[in-house]
Amino acid sequence: MNAPEILPDDQPAPFGTLLGVAPGDVPAYSSDYDTADDRLLPNRHAYRSYLDGIYMGYKWQCVEFARRWLYVNRGYIFDDVAMAYEIFRLRSVRVVKDDVLLPLRSFRNGARRHPEPGCLLIWSEGGEFERTGHVAVVTEVFSDRIRLAEQNVGHRVWLPGRDYSREIPARVTEDGAYWVRCSFDDARILGWVIQTDDDTHAEPLTELDPRVFNLVPGRVPDRGRARATWLNVANPDEAAYVAMMGGHKLASDAIDPHLYYRMSEAAEAELKRATDELHALFMHATDYVLQNDDLLERFNLPRAIWPKIHQSWDNRRNQLITGRFDFTLSERGLKVYEYNCDSASCHMECGKVQGRWARHFGCDDGRDPGERLHRMLVQAWQDSDVDGVLHILVDPNPEETYHALFMREALERAGVRTKIIDRFAGLAWDAEGHIVDADGERILWVWKTWAWETALDQIRAECEDDAERLRTYRSGEVRVGAPRLVDVLLRPEVMVYEPLWTLIPSNKAILPVLWELFPDNRYLLETSFDLSDDLRRDGYVAKPIVGRCGANIRMFDRGEDLIEATTGQFGQHQEIFQELCSLPVIDGQYVQVCTFSAAAKYAGSAVRVGPTPLITGDSDIVALRVVEDRDVLHAVAEAERRRSGEAGYQI
Repeated sequence: MNAPEILPDDQPAPFGTLLGVAPGDVPAYSSDYDTADDRLLPNRHAYRSYLDGIYMGYKWQCVEFARRWLYVNRGYIFDDVAMAYEIFRLRSVRVVKDDVLLPLRSFRNGARRHPEPGCLLIWSEGGEFERTGHVAVVTEVFSDRIRLAEQNVGHRVWLPGRDYSREIPARVTEDGAYWVRCSFDDARILGWVIQTDDDTHAEPLTELDPRVFNLVPGRVPDRGRARATWLNVANPDEAAYVAMMGGHKLASDAIDPHLYYRMSEAAEAELKRATDELHALFMHATDYVLQNDDLLERFNLPRAIWPKIHQSWDNRRNQLITGRFDFTLSERGLKVYEYNCDSASCHMECGKVQGRWARHFGCDDGRDPGERLHRMLVQAWQDSDVDGVLHILVDPNPEETYHALFMREALERAGVRTKIIDRFAGLAWDAEGHIVDADGERILWVWKTWAWETALDQIRAECEDDAERLRTYRSGEVRVGAPRLVDVLLRPEVMVYEPLWTLIPSNKAILPVLWELFPDNRYLLETSFDLSDDLRRDGYVAKPIVGRCGANIRMFDRGEDLIEATTGQFGQHQEIFQELCSLPVIDGQYVQVCTFSAAAKYAGSAVRVGPTPLITGDSDIVALRVVEDRDVLHAVAEAERRRSGEAGYQI
């Protein structure tokens, strides 16, 4: 292997440059993405790294190097992780040759079992490693320092004669504890992970009481405040919300206005992990689908827009602003139903209204799990590529109106100038064939409340579902008459949020793909394109691959008797079949947990409730509070004792 070129110390090496060679003859490369050559790496798939046909990670990130080093030198790899810091909580590695699992132990920085060559040093998220954390391979260990090999730190060529990227100070205390000092002031080392059977001094594998994941109801005292006003109608979004709800309330009149739900800190931490990890898995599955035309065919998307979806994925992979996961959460575990990352709703309820409710009713129990959502949306827009006025497209629908106004507030706090357009009012073609608003300003940046599927329905209707006309459909041409939704959203010069590629992970056809790729993931439910005997035996839910607000879903029990069904406009779409995993019932209400993301990171939680097993657009939102684990366990124990006493009395 050629010796790496020596560059000035302060100059990052271009993407793909050989930085050095670690022990075991494992090369490390620069991941300076700003210098990546689009000709050599034309799309996201080109960044995927494989060795012997085994996926290692994305070129040339820290996780990719760690997995590749272990595979070359030890013959085993660790599971896919969304973020590098999650390696610290893995408990096994897989031997590639025979698929055997070997134990993996984590040792906190300061542990009395010292790191050793070949173990992985793990950084927490934050500071220098703000979102992802970091992982490096330990190459040598001394009493006063430790040497590392890694990728994605500095992008500098290693010094001549070295088989490591850098060394950082360490110290051994009198009681034998080994401490490693982080070389970045704003980052933190979690510790190291070692493949070993010996768990002496390792982080304990503490099994939480599963009941800590139950939601428990709470009620604020009735102080006569239910009829008082508490939302600030001087704010446009709050005024629109009050108008839609018919008053100052979070839920409908069918719900006790003093009711809220309590969630443990452990449950919120698990929701955060699940949200971040599942986003990464959905992105992995999206890339997989876009490399397989047979799979993409199952998503029922017009072939005319396939190239645009590919282009969107290649160019706008990291431009997602927000999304929502729907979960069932209880002592039985945490399972995801689906991912709404194209025109997701309920952000205002999570990020503003439930917090306002708590202040008005004097609920000081725990904290608001949506308090960061608005701030994180502001940051997501500040980090976006929007350069000019952003047009917000909405239907004259009360729910869409307050949702759009809530997002507008975040946009404007981010410094983005906005205009709201009600159902294309005033849109026209200019002399050059561009779409302009009523003021003559070109439409170049758009955030929409419509789902992409609505635009596709216009294409299908125009082409009368004729396969040849769909195949040859051209979205960028100037048309006679006023511009339509599809003309705006699919014009090449218009950048739309959320990007077009979100059609893939938001389509429920992604769920069988996920199950095929990650059948052992603890958050996924078994899902298939075909109804299997196992699903028939255990109960299943039939869902259209395209749908909104819980429409056209059928739920069957173990005897294939219909439990519940909803109607709607999506009954003509292909179905997928998902393992039955019912929502928990709390005081007669089925309760679903939703998590919200901003720039692909967990940003908040809320709950939706209803009297039936299927949550729909008409289901209520009730305030959620995060409390200490012991408070939830105490409430669960009290409820169990009360039920036991009632049963005893009845006997």
